Amino acid sequence: MALKVAIVGRPNVGKSTLFNRLVGKRLALVDDRPGVTRDRRYADGTIGDFDLTLIDTAGDEDVTDDSLEARMREQTEAAIEDAEVIMFMMDAREGVTSLDRIFAERLRRVHKPIILLANKSESRESGGGVGEAHALGFGEPVAISAEHGEGMADLYAALIAASADIFIEEIDEPDKPIRIAVIGRPNAGKSTLINRLIGDDRLLTGPEAGITRDSISVDWVYEDKNIRLVDTAGMRRKARVQEKLEKLSVADTIRAITFAEVVILVMDKDDAFDTQDLQLADLVEREGRALIYVASKWDLEDEPQSRMAKLKAMAEDKLPQLKGSPFVALSSHSGRGVERLMPAVLQAYDTWSVKVKTKDLNTWLSMATQRHPPPAVDGKRIKPKYIAQTKARPPTFVLMANRAESMPEHYKRYLINSIRESFDLPGTPIRLNVKSSGANPYAEGGAKSGPERYKGDAKTAPRRVKKAEKEEALSKLPGKALEQKKTRKAQPKVLGGLKSSASKKAGSSVAVQKGARGGARQVSRSGRIRTGQKGGAKR
Repeated sequence: MALKVAIVGRPNVGKSTLFNRLVGKRLALVDDRPGVTRDRRYADGTIGDFDLTLIDTAGDEDVTDDSLEARMREQTEAAIEDAEVIMFMMDAREGVTSLDRIFAERLRRVHKPIILLANKSESRESGGGVGEAHALGFGEPVAISAEHGEGMADLYAALIAASADIFIEEIDEPDKPIRIAVIGRPNAGKSTLINRLIGDDRLLTGPEAGITRDSISVDWVYEDKNIRLVDTAGMRRKARVQEKLEKLSVADTIRAITFAEVVILVMDKDDAFDTQDLQLADLVEREGRALIYVASKWDLEDEPQSRMAKLKAMAEDKLPQLKGSPFVALSSHSGRGVERLMPAVLQAYDTWSVKVKTKDLNTWLSMATQRHPPPAVDGKRIKPKYIAQTKARPPTFVLMANRAESMPEHYKRYLINSIRESFDLPGTPIRLNVKSSGANPYAEGGAKSGPERYKGDAKTAPRRVKKAEKEEALSKLPGKALEQKKTRKAQPKVLGGLKSSASKKAGSSVAVQKGARGGARQVSRSGRIRTGQKGGAKR
């Protein structure tokens, strides 16, 4: 088990910057203004070969009223109580302030090892502040720069010395938890819902809108199942998000949706399925996550049954791609209906992880295509051949068919809705990829088409091909030779003699050629050789 360390101090001294450096990734939001962090955040980190469980806290304020700063201070005190080693951070540039002295006085009452950190010590101006830190009474301060990574070796040595008397128990790693993200618009009751589920005031809540800025993860065990609940910042419309800090919060929420497995969309019962709610639900569907609708503040509803029927009809009408998603109405403040949420979440998770046998899928495909055959495109019908599931989470199917690129989108939607109804997959996103079953291997350019036959010099080439080749050869001659070639006249062939008897009978002269073995053969005007003479002797 890792050493649990809390990073505490007044606002804007660099606690979240050191937290991100030790964790190795940018988890906590960092900005120049003070008071960015409000909740306490847990994460696993390392320094050298030392495993740590780090707790990032809000800046400590000297207030005890019912304000937001007082509630942030309570979160810091809870982190101090939970930690085994405390890292007290001060700003070396500004030196020791009155708020540092007040907070140091509180830490002296805590009987735990305390490491004093003088942050922002990379410049010469910070030398005086490091010297002033001795007056706080926590021994030699460790000069570091969380932004630039300086002084990490000294911090490692200080942690080794502070944890020498702490017994770190080795425990087995728990099973991978189910990641559940709770999203919604600001002031919808997300943090209050998580506190009600786990039975503890773990997250900062209040009537103010936009209290949560970071995405805070909370580990929890429900019916022997490891659950990781992620509380996210409220997301407003993109046109209303102007400040840099709110843009960072929205990006953190989108990242939480990406890494979640089940998403709970919390909506106010009075204005549920607003434009922003629809956009959030569509984002969840595009990311391929299981979705649960939650209508909060249900204890204030006068007509719950009729209102629930309207909300379900609205969900089916505006979000048909998530048809059948579970709908839970509850009240986080009073606890009414909260017990129905986790069974719906686990059911949606099981549906999201389902795997269907290939045999059942192809039986379904035969029935679905018989009930509604695919349309003909350009006079040719599309023929689905077989289907198989390639992966789950979300369920993804591959359909092999000829002319796959021509399958219209409405027929794909018909197949997806039929899969959802036939295999009982309500609400879960379904992916259907249609691929071609394979090209003709004997077509031109195919795998078995072979080399292309050359027909230019064949004897059976058409006359127009020969004529074109002859004209091309003539065009390559020089100018004078080409002119002589065109003006040249064909000379008549000199024949061997004429046979008078044949010319008298035919009324015209007939050319006579000598045969190969001697003798004469009669040739007509067209050049055809006569094979015999009229009245001649027969052999």
